[in-house]
Amino acid sequence: MSNTTNKENEATSVEGTRLEKAALEKAKTYSKDLHMSKQGIYDQLTSDAGEKFKEKDANYAIEHLKANYKENAKKKAKDYVEQQNMSKDAVYNQLTSSYGEKFTKEEAQYAVDHLEK
Repeated sequence: MSNTTNKENEATSVEGTRLEKAALEKAKTYSKDLHMSKQGIYDQLTSDAGEKFKEKDANYAIEHLKANYKENAKKKAKDYVEQQNMSKDAVYNQLTSSYGEKFTKEEAQYAVDHLEK
């Protein structure tokens, strides 16, 4: 009976590792291609409308993702200015909004401070 339990634990461990790696690969795409915030990536990974990863797999991805969130915020801010002609105040609000991009205040401030004049 213990052999079955050990095999089940091994299978779960292997499966968990595969899912953690899959979540990390998705997170890399969201960061690199869509310039998302840390919270935005986590929410997308765990959302029922998104990737539907378990929290532990999303946490693994976030912990192992090498992302520069200030640069992501800066790129996102540039998109808002160029594509939607938004003011710096509006961009800042969009970047920090819990309904928007979910960047930290520090990341958003960095972004608007580094927009071209």
